[in-house]
Amino acid sequence: MGLELYLDLISQPCRAVYIFAKKNGIPFELRTVELLKGMMFPVFLGEQVPPETLASTLAELERCLQLLEDKFLKDQDFLAGPHISVADLVAITELMHPVSAGCQVFKSRPKLAAWRQRVETAVGKDLFQEAHAVVMKAKDLPPADSAIKEKLKPLVQVLLQ
Repeated sequence: MGLELYLDLISQPCRAVYIFAKKNGIPFELRTVELLKGMMFPVFLGEQVPPETLASTLAELERCLQLLEDKFLKDQDFLAGPHISVADLVAITELMHPVSAGCQVFKSRPKLAAWRQRVETAVGKDLFQEAHAVVMKAKDLPPADSAIKEKLKPLVQVLLQ
């Protein structure tokens, strides 16, 4: 039996492994798992993120994007030098989460936007879109039914603080 990859493409690290294996022609059998069992917090529960939490999260995202540009990308084509690496795959899959929620991560950052295009070109547009299809649809999931919502509410409240 060949390599079996147990992945959930909602997960950033899983998408990075998936892209790496496919791009490098590593034969594998995909075994899809549901790490979150379809639960997206807090959107899945129909809860609003408190404005102060959202503002703090967006400020931290901006800080991280600046750090990514200044300390890692610098004036290189890719994060670790002139060629794409696993570092680029891990970073791009991480950044696609806020993109999937409607955050314009690359809009005001031409350096990062150009890097994203280089990553997408290096792995292939079809593979890039295939790997991110699940997460890009996550915002369209319907809210949980009320029984699940009540059961998970205490956990979500802890996560949002």
